[in-house]
Amino acid sequence: MQYYSTRNKNEKAGFAIAALTGLAPDGGLFVPGEIPQYPAHVRSSLGAMDFCDIAFETIKPFVQGEIPDSALDDIIRSAFTFTAPLVPVADRFAVELFHGPTAAFKDFGARFMARAFSYLRRGEERPLRILVATSGDTGGAVADGFFGVEGISVTVLYPKGRVTPLQERQIAGLGKNISAIAVEGSFDDCQRLVKAALADNDLKKRMTLSSANSINISRLIPQMVYYSAAAGRAFAGRVDMDGEATPRVKGVAPSAAAKSGLPVTLCVPSGNFGNLTAGLYAMKMGAPVTRFIAATNINKTVPDYLDSGEYLARVSQATISNAMDVGAPSNYERMAAHFSWEEMRRIILGVSVSDEETRETIVRVHKDADYFIDPHSAVGWKGVDKLRAENKIENGAVGILCTAHPAKFSEVVRPLAGEPPVPSSLALAMERTVNAATIPAEVSAFIETLNTYN
Repeated sequence: MQYYSTRNKNEKAGFAIAALTGLAPDGGLFVPGEIPQYPAHVRSSLGAMDFCDIAFETIKPFVQGEIPDSALDDIIRSAFTFTAPLVPVADRFAVELFHGPTAAFKDFGARFMARAFSYLRRGEERPLRILVATSGDTGGAVADGFFGVEGISVTVLYPKGRVTPLQERQIAGLGKNISAIAVEGSFDDCQRLVKAALADNDLKKRMTLSSANSINISRLIPQMVYYSAAAGRAFAGRVDMDGEATPRVKGVAPSAAAKSGLPVTLCVPSGNFGNLTAGLYAMKMGAPVTRFIAATNINKTVPDYLDSGEYLARVSQATISNAMDVGAPSNYERMAAHFSWEEMRRIILGVSVSDEETRETIVRVHKDADYFIDPHSAVGWKGVDKLRAENKIENGAVGILCTAHPAKFSEVVRPLAGEPPVPSSLALAMERTVNAATIPAEVSAFIETLNTYN
């Protein structure tokens, strides 16, 4: 598989180079030269296949020739020790993406990436430094995924004062090969600093750098897996029982969600749009998805684009769904490389949700369905409600990608719906001590700090 830059189709690389360098030399994002199709026997079996087997069939063509099948199988089974249950809640599905070690969907990409990097760099003597900007959950997932990996260190940048106390402990509480920097600015500032460092030729002469944000293609590819698994199960009319981390007050309730034989509509709470891009790739491979909903908070750059055809990046605004506070989503560049505005409008519905609507939804879902949802998943839930009220969603099953466990955002959830259950991994994280440097949102300050680590 060859990958090319979103800014120059002649700027090509294989998977290893695309993954380990993060950004293309011209500053663009790497995208696959083609989206392969699932073989017919795989496509017809997605509803019954084991999660790791779906992962193997999904990822294999994207790494073929660079990661042998046996090594890929080992990477997948080591990374995905958890799945993405499709749980009925009221009149829809919850695709629970929070059963990993940091209780957020970023675990899928981060754990695969760490193991793939370790394999691709076998025999290398020069250490690799991963740079990652986070608005909340990415940093914790990447820190956990790469923690203790020999020959690789990670520097996480996060907006000071704009992540939850738990997220900060997950980002800045591990130590060893994980360092953290609190930036006096927004997530967009953090992302800008990372991109500037990755493009700095002098810095690249002194250290080997890569990224672990969704600008890195190796983060997106494994995220395709849970789309295909969820869509396959929904199409087959199969559901999962509650798991240890499922935040339901009582047992499985009767649900009108399960409707077999029709492709599913999937609602994706969206910030930097890497997650939705992965879903679009899965759809192009043959996952039975009829349409996507891009649900944002008031940072609605992409929904506005879908309405008008004019893309206008803007400064992000702080909300209670902080991991989605992105005004200039990087992965729009990937979406635009694959789809025209007219094509996007056919397969993506955009919707934005206010903080007031988000709070009301957390209360209502808990009251009506005995189910806790975090602020990001609540944006997705309310987005579906709003589009249904406008008769914009066709018949068939609807799934909400629940991107984080509500206990990660107990400061928001607790006053509205009571204390959500806390998974054991989060309870342990809360015992950590934060250790982070603080810098202004200036490239020179970031590079100076990086130089102290080398």
